[in-house]
Amino acid sequence: MHLQTLLPILSVLGTTSAAVASKPAAHLWATHYSGDVYSLTLKNNDLSISQTLKTCGGMPSWLTLDPKTRTVYCTDESGSADPSTHGSLTALRVKSDGTLREGPVAQAVGGGVNSVVYEAGGKKFLAMAHYGGSAISTFALPIKQNQPTLQAFHFNLTRPGKVDQQDSPHPHQVILDPTGSFIVSPDLGADLLRVYAIEDGGKLSECPSVNITYGSGPRHGVFWTDGTGQSADAGPKKTAAIGETKLYLANEIGGTIMVFDVAYPRSGCLSFEKIQTMVPYPGGVMPKGATPAGISRVGDDIYVSIRSDQGFQPSDSMVLLDRSPVDGSVELRDSTSALGKVPRTFVINRAGDLVAIGNQASATVAIVRRDPNTGELGEEVDVLQVGQPGTIGLAEGLSSVIWDE
Repeated sequence: MHLQTLLPILSVLGTTSAAVASKPAAHLWATHYSGDVYSLTLKNNDLSISQTLKTCGGMPSWLTLDPKTRTVYCTDESGSADPSTHGSLTALRVKSDGTLREGPVAQAVGGGVNSVVYEAGGKKFLAMAHYGGSAISTFALPIKQNQPTLQAFHFNLTRPGKVDQQDSPHPHQVILDPTGSFIVSPDLGADLLRVYAIEDGGKLSECPSVNITYGSGPRHGVFWTDGTGQSADAGPKKTAAIGETKLYLANEIGGTIMVFDVAYPRSGCLSFEKIQTMVPYPGGVMPKGATPAGISRVGDDIYVSIRSDQGFQPSDSMVLLDRSPVDGSVELRDSTSALGKVPRTFVINRAGDLVAIGNQASATVAIVRRDPNTGELGEEVDVLQVGQPGTIGLAEGLSSVIWDE
Protein backbone atom coordinates (compact mmCIF):
# COMPACT_ATOMS: atom_id res chain seq x y z
CA MET A 1 0.00 0.00 0.00
CA HIS A 2 1.29 3.44 -0.92
CA LEU A 3 2.09 5.87 1.87
CA GLN A 4 -0.41 8.38 0.40
CA THR A 5 -3.16 5.73 0.77
CA LEU A 6 -2.05 4.63 4.25
CA LEU A 7 -1.89 8.11 5.80
CA PRO A 8 -5.70 8.77 5.76
CA ILE A 9 -6.32 5.35 7.31
CA LEU A 10 -3.77 5.97 10.05
CA SER A 11 -5.36 9.37 10.63
CA VAL A 12 -8.82 7.82 11.06
CA LEU A 13 -7.46 5.11 13.39
CA GLY A 14 -5.67 7.74 15.44
CA THR A 15 -8.84 9.80 15.72
CA THR A 16 -10.83 6.72 16.80
CA SER A 17 -8.23 5.77 19.42
CA ALA A 18 -8.20 9.30 20.76
CA ALA A 19 -12.00 9.32 20.99
CA VAL A 20 -11.96 6.09 22.97
CA ALA A 21 -9.21 7.37 25.24
CA SER A 22 -11.01 10.66 25.81
CA LYS A 23 -14.37 9.10 26.70
CA PRO A 24 -15.58 10.93 29.81
CA ALA A 25 -15.09 9.19 33.11
CA ALA A 26 -18.10 7.61 34.76
CA HIS A 27 -18.69 8.01 38.48
CA LEU A 28 -20.22 5.64 41.01
CA TRP A 29 -20.72 5.62 44.76
CA ALA A 30 -20.67 2.69 47.15
CA THR A 31 -21.40 2.15 50.84
CA HIS A 32 -19.63 -0.17 53.24
CA TYR A 33 -21.02 -1.41 56.53
CA SER A 34 -17.83 -0.29 58.31
CA GLY A 35 -19.01 3.33 58.12
CA ASP A 36 -17.45 4.53 54.86
CA VAL A 37 -18.95 5.91 51.66
CA TYR A 38 -16.75 5.63 48.56
CA SER A 39 -16.62 7.68 45.38
CA LEU A 40 -15.47 5.58 42.42
CA THR A 41 -14.24 6.57 38.96
CA LEU A 42 -14.41 4.39 35.84
CA LYS A 43 -11.99 5.65 33.20
CA ASN A 44 -10.70 3.68 30.20
CA ASN A 45 -11.97 0.40 31.71
CA ASP A 46 -10.15 1.07 34.97
CA LEU A 47 -12.17 1.39 38.17
CA SER A 48 -10.55 3.28 41.03
CA ILE A 49 -11.41 4.85 44.39
CA SER A 50 -11.36 8.64 44.21
CA GLN A 51 -12.63 9.33 47.75
CA THR A 52 -13.28 7.57 51.05
CA LEU A 53 -15.62 9.50 53.32
CA LYS A 54 -16.43 8.54 56.91
CA THR A 55 -20.12 9.45 57.07
CA CYS A 56 -23.69 8.14 57.17
CA GLY A 57 -23.69 6.79 60.72
CA GLY A 58 -22.28 3.50 61.89
CA MET A 59 -23.71 1.27 59.13
CA PRO A 60 -24.18 2.96 55.73
CA SER A 61 -26.57 0.70 53.85
CA TRP A 62 -28.14 2.38 50.81
CA LEU A 63 -27.72 5.37 48.49
CA THR A 64 -30.45 7.20 46.58
CA LEU A 65 -29.57 10.00 44.14
CA ASP A 66 -31.75 13.02 43.49
CA PRO A 67 -30.17 14.00 40.15
CA LYS A 68 -31.87 17.40 39.90
CA THR A 69 -30.47 18.68 43.20
CA ARG A 70 -27.25 16.62 42.88
CA THR A 71 -27.84 15.19 46.34
CA VAL A 72 -27.18 11.61 47.43
CA TYR A 73 -29.26 10.44 50.40
CA CYS A 74 -27.57 7.78 52.52
CA THR A 75 -29.48 5.52 54.91
CA ASP A 76 -27.87 4.14 58.06
CA GLU A 77 -28.82 0.64 59.23
CA SER A 78 -27.80 1.31 62.84
CA GLY A 79 -30.46 0.81 65.50
CA SER A 80 -33.50 -1.42 65.76
CA ALA A 81 -37.21 -1.30 66.58
CA ASP A 82 -36.27 -0.30 70.14
CA PRO A 83 -37.15 3.43 70.31
CA SER A 84 -34.06 4.06 72.45
CA THR A 85 -31.96 3.30 69.34
CA HIS A 86 -31.98 5.08 66.01
CA GLY A 87 -30.37 5.36 62.62
CA SER A 88 -29.90 8.39 60.39
CA LEU A 89 -30.46 9.91 56.98
CA THR A 90 -27.53 11.88 55.60
CA ALA A 91 -27.55 14.29 52.65
CA LEU A 92 -24.34 14.13 50.61
CA ARG A 93 -23.68 16.92 48.11
CA VAL A 94 -22.14 15.90 44.79
CA LYS A 95 -19.12 17.99 43.80
CA SER A 96 -18.09 18.67 40.21
CA ASP A 97 -15.50 15.87 40.25
CA GLY A 98 -18.01 13.27 41.42
CA THR A 99 -16.82 13.21 45.04
CA LEU A 100 -19.14 13.91 47.96
CA ARG A 101 -19.42 16.46 50.76
CA GLU A 102 -21.46 15.75 53.87
CA GLY A 103 -24.53 17.92 54.35
CA PRO A 104 -27.35 17.85 56.91
CA VAL A 105 -28.05 14.72 58.96
CA ALA A 106 -31.53 13.78 60.19
CA GLN A 107 -32.25 11.25 62.90
CA ALA A 108 -34.30 8.28 61.69
CA VAL A 109 -35.93 5.09 62.89
CA GLY A 110 -33.33 2.34 63.25
CA GLY A 111 -32.46 -0.26 60.66
CA GLY A 112 -32.82 1.77 57.44
CA VAL A 113 -31.99 -0.37 54.39
CA ASN A 114 -33.57 1.28 51.34
CA SER A 115 -35.09 4.57 50.20
CA VAL A 116 -36.85 6.23 47.28
CA VAL A 117 -37.50 9.86 46.34
CA TYR A 118 -41.06 10.78 45.33
CA GLU A 119 -42.98 13.95 44.48
CA ALA A 120 -46.31 15.38 45.61
CA GLY A 121 -47.78 18.83 45.14
CA GLY A 122 -44.63 20.08 43.42
CA LYS A 123 -42.42 19.12 46.38
CA LYS A 124 -40.07 16.21 46.98
CA PHE A 125 -40.10 13.62 49.73
CA LEU A 126 -38.21 10.47 50.65
CA ALA A 127 -39.60 7.17 51.92
CA MET A 128 -37.37 4.74 53.82
CA ALA A 129 -37.73 1.03 54.61
CA HIS A 130 -36.44 -0.02 58.04
CA TYR A 131 -35.57 -3.72 58.14
CA GLY A 132 -34.38 -3.86 61.74
CA GLY A 133 -36.74 -1.10 62.81
CA SER A 134 -39.89 -2.85 61.51
CA ALA A 135 -41.08 0.43 60.04
CA ILE A 136 -41.52 2.70 57.04
CA SER A 137 -40.84 6.41 57.43
CA THR A 138 -41.00 9.53 55.29
CA PHE A 139 -39.09 12.83 55.15
CA ALA A 140 -39.71 16.15 53.46
CA LEU A 141 -36.81 17.14 51.16
CA PRO A 142 -34.35 18.69 51.22
CA ILE A 143 -33.56 17.50 54.73
CA LYS A 144 -32.26 19.89 57.36
CA GLN A 145 -29.98 19.22 60.30
CA ASN A 146 -31.78 17.15 62.96
CA GLN A 147 -35.00 17.28 60.95
CA PRO A 148 -37.74 14.99 62.34
CA THR A 149 -39.51 12.40 60.24
CA LEU A 150 -42.70 13.41 58.47
CA GLN A 151 -44.31 10.04 59.25
CA ALA A 152 -43.33 6.69 60.76
CA PHE A 153 -45.41 3.53 60.36
CA HIS A 154 -44.42 0.88 62.95
CA PHE A 155 -45.43 -2.76 62.47
CA ASN A 156 -45.94 -5.89 64.57
CA LEU A 157 -46.39 -9.49 63.50
CA THR A 158 -49.90 -10.89 63.66
CA ARG A 159 -48.68 -14.46 63.14
CA PRO A 160 -45.35 -16.23 63.68
CA GLY A 161 -43.06 -16.44 60.68
CA LYS A 162 -41.84 -19.65 59.08
CA VAL A 163 -38.14 -19.15 59.88
CA ASP A 164 -36.09 -17.28 62.50
CA GLN A 165 -35.51 -14.47 60.02
CA GLN A 166 -39.23 -13.78 60.23
CA ASP A 167 -39.19 -12.99 63.94
CA SER A 168 -40.64 -9.54 63.26
CA PRO A 169 -41.74 -7.39 60.32
CA HIS A 170 -38.81 -6.53 58.05
CA PRO A 171 -39.64 -4.03 55.28
CA HIS A 172 -36.72 -4.41 52.85
CA GLN A 173 -37.48 -1.96 50.05
CA VAL A 174 -39.71 0.95 49.05
CA ILE A 175 -40.72 1.03 45.36
CA LEU A 176 -42.43 3.87 43.51
CA ASP A 177 -45.08 2.61 41.10
CA PRO A 178 -44.96 3.67 37.40
CA THR A 179 -47.48 6.49 37.95
CA GLY A 180 -45.62 8.00 40.89
CA SER A 181 -48.83 7.75 42.93
CA PHE A 182 -48.11 4.75 45.16
CA ILE A 183 -45.30 3.24 47.20
CA VAL A 184 -45.05 -0.53 47.65
CA SER A 185 -42.84 -2.18 50.29
CA PRO A 186 -41.96 -5.90 50.33
CA ASP A 187 -41.94 -7.00 53.99
CA LEU A 188 -39.64 -10.01 54.32
CA GLY A 189 -40.60 -10.75 57.93
CA ALA A 190 -44.38 -10.49 57.58
CA ASP A 191 -44.79 -12.02 54.09
CA LEU A 192 -46.62 -8.92 52.90
CA LEU A 193 -46.59 -6.25 50.24
CA ARG A 194 -47.37 -3.06 52.13
CA VAL A 195 -49.10 -0.53 49.86
CA TYR A 196 -49.42 3.24 50.34
CA ALA A 197 -51.08 5.99 48.33
CA ILE A 198 -49.20 9.29 48.10
CA GLU A 199 -51.32 12.24 49.23
CA ASP A 200 -51.04 15.78 47.82
CA GLY A 201 -49.12 16.95 50.91
CA GLY A 202 -46.53 14.21 50.59
CA LYS A 203 -47.86 12.02 53.39
CA LEU A 204 -48.67 8.36 52.77
CA SER A 205 -52.02 6.75 53.46
CA GLU A 206 -52.27 3.01 53.99
CA CYS A 207 -53.95 0.79 51.41
CA PRO A 208 -54.83 -2.88 51.98
CA SER A 209 -51.68 -5.02 52.19
CA VAL A 210 -51.16 -8.02 49.90
CA ASN A 211 -50.52 -11.43 51.47
CA ILE A 212 -47.55 -13.28 50.00
CA THR A 213 -47.26 -17.08 50.28
CA TYR A 214 -46.26 -18.05 53.83
CA GLY A 215 -42.48 -18.37 54.21
CA SER A 216 -41.62 -16.55 50.96
CA GLY A 217 -39.83 -13.60 52.53
CA PRO A 218 -40.38 -10.93 49.84
CA ARG A 219 -37.22 -8.83 49.53
CA HIS A 220 -37.14 -6.62 46.41
CA GLY A 221 -39.38 -5.99 43.43
CA VAL A 222 -39.52 -4.10 40.14
CA PHE A 223 -42.46 -2.76 38.14
CA TRP A 224 -43.01 -3.15 34.39
CA THR A 225 -45.55 -1.19 32.35
CA ASP A 226 -46.35 -0.75 28.68
CA GLY A 227 -46.82 2.97 29.38
CA THR A 228 -50.18 3.30 27.65
CA GLY A 229 -53.37 4.80 29.06
CA GLN A 230 -54.68 8.17 30.14
CA SER A 231 -54.74 10.00 33.44
CA ALA A 232 -57.92 9.47 35.43
CA ASP A 233 -59.49 10.48 38.70
CA ALA A 234 -59.59 7.17 40.59
CA GLY A 235 -61.98 8.04 43.36
CA PRO A 236 -60.71 10.07 46.31
CA LYS A 237 -57.08 9.87 45.23
CA LYS A 238 -55.80 10.97 41.84
CA THR A 239 -53.84 8.24 40.08
CA ALA A 240 -52.95 7.47 36.50
CA ALA A 241 -54.97 4.74 34.81
CA ILE A 242 -52.15 3.26 32.78
CA GLY A 243 -52.12 0.21 30.56
CA GLU A 244 -50.73 -3.22 31.34
CA THR A 245 -48.66 -3.20 34.53
CA LYS A 246 -46.77 -6.03 36.25
CA LEU A 247 -44.78 -6.39 39.47
CA TYR A 248 -41.87 -8.84 39.57
CA LEU A 249 -41.07 -9.82 43.16
CA ALA A 250 -37.90 -11.55 44.40
CA ASN A 251 -38.52 -13.71 47.48
CA GLU A 252 -35.41 -14.25 49.56
CA ILE A 253 -36.54 -17.10 51.84
CA GLY A 254 -38.68 -19.01 49.35
CA GLY A 255 -36.10 -18.62 46.60
CA THR A 256 -38.69 -17.64 44.00
CA ILE A 257 -39.82 -14.90 41.65
CA MET A 258 -43.52 -14.03 41.68
CA VAL A 259 -45.28 -12.13 38.90
CA PHE A 260 -48.36 -10.03 39.64
CA ASP A 261 -50.90 -8.29 37.43
CA VAL A 262 -51.32 -4.77 38.83
CA ALA A 263 -54.56 -2.84 38.42
CA TYR A 264 -55.70 0.68 39.31
CA PRO A 265 -59.32 0.40 40.51
CA ARG A 266 -61.43 3.45 41.27
CA SER A 267 -61.10 2.74 44.99
CA GLY A 268 -57.89 4.77 44.88
CA CYS A 269 -55.57 1.88 45.83
CA LEU A 270 -53.64 -0.73 43.86
CA SER A 271 -54.76 -4.32 43.41
CA PHE A 272 -52.50 -7.30 42.74
CA GLU A 273 -53.24 -10.72 41.20
CA LYS A 274 -50.47 -13.33 41.20
CA ILE A 275 -50.05 -15.05 37.83
CA GLN A 276 -46.77 -16.96 38.27
CA THR A 277 -44.29 -18.34 40.77
CA MET A 278 -40.97 -19.65 39.42
CA VAL A 279 -37.47 -20.49 40.65
CA PRO A 280 -34.91 -18.21 38.92
CA TYR A 281 -32.17 -20.81 38.66
CA PRO A 282 -30.91 -23.39 36.16
CA GLY A 283 -32.82 -26.64 36.58
CA GLY A 284 -35.57 -24.89 38.53
CA VAL A 285 -33.99 -25.68 41.92
CA MET A 286 -32.26 -23.12 44.12
CA PRO A 287 -29.09 -24.53 45.76
CA LYS A 288 -29.23 -24.97 49.52
CA GLY A 289 -28.35 -21.72 51.25
CA ALA A 290 -28.68 -19.65 48.06
CA THR A 291 -31.14 -16.75 47.89
CA PRO A 292 -32.35 -14.18 45.35
CA ALA A 293 -31.28 -10.67 46.36
CA GLY A 294 -31.52 -7.77 43.90
CA ILE A 295 -33.87 -7.53 40.92
CA SER A 296 -33.82 -4.99 38.09
CA ARG A 297 -34.88 -4.72 34.48
CA VAL A 298 -34.25 -2.99 31.18
CA GLY A 299 -37.23 -3.33 28.86
CA ASP A 300 -38.28 -6.99 28.90
CA ASP A 301 -34.93 -8.22 30.26
CA ILE A 302 -35.15 -8.93 34.00
CA TYR A 303 -32.04 -9.57 36.10
CA VAL A 304 -31.73 -11.21 39.51
CA SER A 305 -28.62 -11.55 41.67
CA ILE A 306 -28.23 -14.87 43.49
CA ARG A 307 -26.33 -14.89 46.77
CA SER A 308 -24.24 -17.80 48.08
CA ASP A 309 -24.93 -20.26 45.26
CA GLN A 310 -21.25 -20.49 44.23
CA GLY A 311 -22.48 -21.04 40.70
CA PHE A 312 -19.17 -19.79 39.29
CA GLN A 313 -16.81 -20.76 42.10
CA PRO A 314 -15.55 -18.90 43.97
CA SER A 315 -18.17 -16.41 42.74
CA ASP A 316 -21.96 -16.34 42.92
CA SER A 317 -24.38 -15.77 40.03
CA MET A 318 -26.39 -13.27 38.06
CA VAL A 319 -29.39 -14.64 36.16
CA LEU A 320 -31.24 -13.19 33.18
CA LEU A 321 -34.96 -13.82 32.77
CA ASP A 322 -36.98 -13.43 29.59
CA ARG A 323 -40.40 -11.80 29.87
CA SER A 324 -43.20 -13.21 27.74
CA PRO A 325 -44.93 -10.54 25.59
CA VAL A 326 -48.12 -12.63 25.80
CA ASP A 327 -48.82 -12.82 29.54
CA GLY A 328 -45.79 -11.22 31.24
CA SER A 329 -44.55 -14.48 32.76
CA VAL A 330 -40.78 -15.07 32.94
CA GLU A 331 -38.40 -17.91 32.21
CA LEU A 332 -34.67 -18.37 32.69
CA ARG A 333 -32.46 -17.44 29.74
CA ASP A 334 -28.92 -17.33 31.10
CA SER A 335 -26.70 -17.43 34.18
CA THR A 336 -23.37 -15.59 34.48
CA SER A 337 -20.76 -14.88 37.14
CA ALA A 338 -21.28 -12.10 39.69
CA LEU A 339 -17.46 -11.89 39.92
CA GLY A 340 -17.64 -11.98 43.70
CA LYS A 341 -19.41 -13.37 46.75
CA VAL A 342 -22.90 -12.35 47.93
CA PRO A 343 -24.08 -9.90 45.21
CA ARG A 344 -26.34 -7.81 47.46
CA THR A 345 -26.99 -5.07 44.91
CA PHE A 346 -26.44 -4.32 41.25
CA VAL A 347 -27.25 -1.38 38.98
CA ILE A 348 -27.44 -0.98 35.21
CA ASN A 349 -26.24 2.30 33.72
CA ARG A 350 -28.53 4.54 31.68
CA ALA A 351 -26.93 3.54 28.36
CA GLY A 352 -27.64 -0.08 29.22
CA ASP A 353 -24.13 -1.22 28.29
CA LEU A 354 -22.57 -1.62 31.76
CA VAL A 355 -23.66 -3.28 35.00
CA ALA A 356 -22.08 -2.55 38.39
CA ILE A 357 -22.39 -5.47 40.82
CA GLY A 358 -21.89 -4.83 44.53
CA ASN A 359 -20.58 -8.04 46.12
CA GLN A 360 -21.10 -7.77 49.86
CA ALA A 361 -18.94 -10.54 51.32
CA SER A 362 -15.99 -10.05 48.99
CA ALA A 363 -16.42 -6.25 49.27
CA THR A 364 -15.89 -5.72 45.56
CA VAL A 365 -17.54 -3.69 42.85
CA ALA A 366 -17.50 -5.59 39.55
CA ILE A 367 -18.21 -3.86 36.24
CA VAL A 368 -19.41 -6.12 33.42
CA ARG A 369 -20.50 -5.33 29.90
CA ARG A 370 -24.11 -5.68 28.79
CA ASP A 371 -25.26 -5.93 25.19
CA PRO A 372 -28.04 -3.31 24.84
CA ASN A 373 -29.53 -5.24 21.91
CA THR A 374 -29.65 -8.76 23.36
CA GLY A 375 -29.54 -7.99 27.09
CA GLU A 376 -26.75 -10.53 27.56
CA LEU A 377 -24.17 -9.86 30.27
CA GLY A 378 -20.66 -10.17 28.86
CA GLU A 379 -17.04 -9.76 29.72
CA GLU A 380 -15.53 -8.32 32.85
CA VAL A 381 -14.44 -4.68 32.59
CA ASP A 382 -12.83 -4.39 36.02
CA VAL A 383 -13.21 -5.58 39.61
CA LEU A 384 -12.21 -3.31 42.48
CA GLN A 385 -11.74 -4.07 46.18
CA VAL A 386 -13.76 -1.51 48.15
CA GLY A 387 -13.13 -1.83 51.89
CA GLN A 388 -12.61 -4.98 53.92
CA PRO A 389 -14.41 -8.23 53.02
CA GLY A 390 -17.31 -9.27 55.23
CA THR A 391 -18.51 -12.52 56.75
CA ILE A 392 -21.24 -14.29 54.81
CA GLY A 393 -24.54 -14.00 56.66
CA LEU A 394 -23.58 -10.91 58.68
CA ALA A 395 -24.14 -7.19 58.04
CA GLU A 396 -20.54 -6.68 57.01
CA GLY A 397 -18.76 -5.73 53.81
CA LEU A 398 -20.05 -3.75 50.83
CA SER A 399 -23.70 -2.75 51.20
CA SER A 400 -24.68 -0.85 48.03
CA VAL A 401 -23.47 0.72 44.79
CA ILE A 402 -25.11 3.22 42.38
CA TRP A 403 -24.17 5.11 39.21
CA ASP A 404 -23.97 8.89 39.12
CA GLU A 405 -26.77 9.25 36.58
